[in-house]
Amino acid sequence: MGEGAGAAASADLTTLATVTERIRTNIERVIEGKPDVVHAALVVLLAEGHLLIEDVPGVGKTMLSKSLARSIDCSVRRIQFTPDLLPSDVTGVSVFNQNTREFEFRPGGIFANIVVGDEINRASPKTQSALLECMEERQVTVDNATYELETPFMVIATQNPIEMEGTYALPEAQRDRFMARVSVGYPVEAAEIAMLDSHTGANPLEDLEPVTDAGELRKLTGIVRAVHVAEAVQRYAVALTTATRRSPELVLGASPRATLHLVRAAKAAAAMAGRDYVLPDDVRQLARPVLTHRLLPSVEAAMSGRSTATILDGLLGAVAVPHGPASPPPAAPPAAGAAAGGTWTGAPGSKHRA
Repeated sequence: MGEGAGAAASADLTTLATVTERIRTNIERVIEGKPDVVHAALVVLLAEGHLLIEDVPGVGKTMLSKSLARSIDCSVRRIQFTPDLLPSDVTGVSVFNQNTREFEFRPGGIFANIVVGDEINRASPKTQSALLECMEERQVTVDNATYELETPFMVIATQNPIEMEGTYALPEAQRDRFMARVSVGYPVEAAEIAMLDSHTGANPLEDLEPVTDAGELRKLTGIVRAVHVAEAVQRYAVALTTATRRSPELVLGASPRATLHLVRAAKAAAAMAGRDYVLPDDVRQLARPVLTHRLLPSVEAAMSGRSTATILDGLLGAVAVPHGPASPPPAAPPAAGAAAGGTWTGAPGSKHRA
């Protein structure tokens, strides 16, 4: 890699780090004491995925999604999912215009850069299915006419645990379209006290100003796409998802789309860490939020109290992490002085020991 190209890549990563830090700081003005959850949301944003936030009511799911949306100067729409919500409320509908004597398309709530879907599993499966084409193909088809959705496009959905009253389980096809699922969880005591100080006098969400825009976000996603993923890391990601398909404790393993989402998320995490290459550790650390919600345990595993997260942790321990000398990105000079015995990293001239 030439000096000019290396300097440009370094400058791009510096820009990405600066912008993501601004977004992170903005969100943390509203969400107290949840850096891991905020980091996961930023990874999904840069990886051009969709985020599912699942937890009990009142822990800040909607506040997190709204604060992320308001941090970006682009179009934002919120859809409150209820049992009587119709698919046309999401996608849009053709209305007959008496003046022109023609049908006109009225866009639904999905036509925005950031779509906040609140309590998505309170709507019927029929309404939830209206999101399938939007989330995967970034387009809407109504009355044989197809309408493209503007980029960036991200769905941030919240859902209550399915044990809560009045909820419907998300269909497998719907869950598979979410790149990651995170849980906010209850705050620690210090964070909850800080929340009382900052939220009882005024709503900090109302004072939140955008710190970036859609154009800059498109540039950042382009930087993430250029992050290098060596063949050994690709094989590791495929080995993890293949292990879920072969596990006798799971009746539904991870799909090929899950493998793709895992690698895309790893590229975003690597870029946020200031690297233009992906480590196996990037893949490993993202396996839980990216894969767990797609898996279904067998009856025997469920009866024995083994969750999909527990099963996945066992598979992560069983799948070998790539080892060997460092493998540089294409066109880079070979790594000098790389000794055998360390855990493979994929970085020119670098090595991480287990």
